[in-house]
Amino acid sequence: MNKNLLTAVAASLVASALAGCAAPLFIGGAFAGGVLMATDRRTSGAQIEDEGIELRAASRVREALVERAHVNINSYNRQVLLTGEVPTEQDKAAVEQIANKVENVKSVVNELAVLGNSTLTARSSDSLVTSRVKAALVDDKELYANAFKIVTERGTVYMMGRVSKREADLATTVVRGQSGVQKVVRLLEIISDEELKRLLPAPAPVQEMTSTPVMTGSGTPLTTSSPK
Repeated sequence: MNKNLLTAVAASLVASALAGCAAPLFIGGAFAGGVLMATDRRTSGAQIEDEGIELRAASRVREALVERAHVNINSYNRQVLLTGEVPTEQDKAAVEQIANKVENVKSVVNELAVLGNSTLTARSSDSLVTSRVKAALVDDKELYANAFKIVTERGTVYMMGRVSKREADLATTVVRGQSGVQKVVRLLEIISDEELKRLLPAPAPVQEMTSTPVMTGSGTPLTTSSPK
């Protein structure tokens, strides 16, 4: 797979979205790596719950802070990650309290910074880092890229997902090697090798070939092969 092509396409899509978006609050992360439901290691019920958590939390934070903060809300398997910027420590605590009270939330990781809102340039830079990280995970043949959800904020890359210890360590090394990554924070749920085997997609069945004699016009038999 062409890493440069993946990076360029992902960056173009995010840049286009940023150019037309003025809202200060992002659901699912402004620069989060999407996860395909078909290969996601969460149950379908957990995925739907996470979407609901993000929507409800975003609505409540927006009501509380209006537009004086830039807050990203990501939920993975009911663990909520808060990133972005808020004006005061009181606002930071208030957002965490709001997220904790949302139905089905198991835990909240509050990574909000008490700073002025980040610029469009800074957010675009984060989007490029996420693109590079996603492309690198896709290119690594020992990893299932869709097992990870990636969020980048001010150069810090947050890794979410359900993975084995080996996958977590390998992915961390891959992420740290990407340009623009200043820090890596692992919010990963470590699963056993046995559980990983159950979650991995089943290999495609190998079809056996059978031989069928075919007569030519001269009466000479030819043999063709076809799957059983």
